[in-house]
Amino acid sequence: MKYGGALIGGGLLAGCTGDAASDSTTTASESTSQTETATATATESEGDSSSYTVSMAPMGAVEFDEVPETVFTILGQHAGMALALGYGDAINAMHGPSYHQSLWSNFIHHLDGVTVDWEGIYSSWPPTKEKLYELDSDIHLADPAKVDSAEGWNMSDIEEIEQNVAPWFGNTFSDTHQKPPAEWVDSYEYYTLWEIFGKVAQVFQEEERYEALSSIHDSLVSDIESNLPPESERPTAAMVLFSSSDDNMWGYKMNHPGYYSAHTRPMKTTDALASAIGEGYGEDGGNIKLDYEILLEADPDVLLVLGPMTDYFNIDDIRADLENHEVAKELTAVKEGRVFTQGARRHGPLLNLFQIEMTAKQLYPEQFGEWPGYVNGEPYPDIPADEQLFDRDRVAEIVTDGVN
Repeated sequence: MKYGGALIGGGLLAGCTGDAASDSTTTASESTSQTETATATATESEGDSSSYTVSMAPMGAVEFDEVPETVFTILGQHAGMALALGYGDAINAMHGPSYHQSLWSNFIHHLDGVTVDWEGIYSSWPPTKEKLYELDSDIHLADPAKVDSAEGWNMSDIEEIEQNVAPWFGNTFSDTHQKPPAEWVDSYEYYTLWEIFGKVAQVFQEEERYEALSSIHDSLVSDIESNLPPESERPTAAMVLFSSSDDNMWGYKMNHPGYYSAHTRPMKTTDALASAIGEGYGEDGGNIKLDYEILLEADPDVLLVLGPMTDYFNIDDIRADLENHEVAKELTAVKEGRVFTQGARRHGPLLNLFQIEMTAKQLYPEQFGEWPGYVNGEPYPDIPADEQLFDRDRVAEIVTDGVN
């Protein structure tokens, strides 16, 4: 497997160029034309008619001689895409494998036959060249611009691994439409979570799996958006993360562009932090360090807490701390018992489906059914079949058996 063209040539990067390279927010790629450019094209080369090409910023056109069998990943969204396409067992690296093992297992518990076993694989952030040579993966499902930002890496290292081991294929800075490192600005574009997933599906020649899962996602979002209450009746909300080692707390934008908000943006609720602090809080990273006085000023009706669906946080302890804190106990969400567990922002397509469902129920129980609550240390809760917002059995069937 190789690139159809040099990643780096004459100091310039291959790939698509944004219209306004200096402004990361003006190169968003959520249009039909960009989806069309993602189409994989067969490459008829002498003596080999089976190779194919897939294009995505910032790499540009990447040529594959065959479907990858071993997969290097770093971040959870790319690993989740491989898992959804039936390649979970092919993953040989990811950042924080134990963390992702505990998180993913809690969600996919309800998908019959879908499992993960990532304990003990290489924790890949920051990666080392030596380890990439040792792993000898068929694809690095990771953003080369993100890797280039790691200490000890430069453009020549990126090119070396691409030429001597396997191509890069990933897009990370679409998370909140962050500006990539300066060398990559001209080649960067932004995509939705499901647009990136569609391109990854082309790499693995699993377009039918992608289309089937995408149809479920589109139907889910459409059903939610068409049944939202009037804006005046929607609760305010805030999403936060409490540190597991100190008293720090961070707030995260809920309606920000990018795939970090792919499960909250469809809810069209008022971001209480944005109302209190201003829409520009957190700059392009979409987050801000908080204290309880700021959180009380925002005073959300619903508080969504990241992390407790892993082994690293305890929602019962978090609720108790809030109820016993002289400032936090005055929060409307705390008084009314609307402090809810969330999963993660770096979610692949399977987690995205579950997190859309859970967020809809947490924010709008009258429209989408009561959220049964998360029991600390347990999987994603059981929801009666007639109250589920998407078909678990169909999703599991697509992942394990493909499209029939």
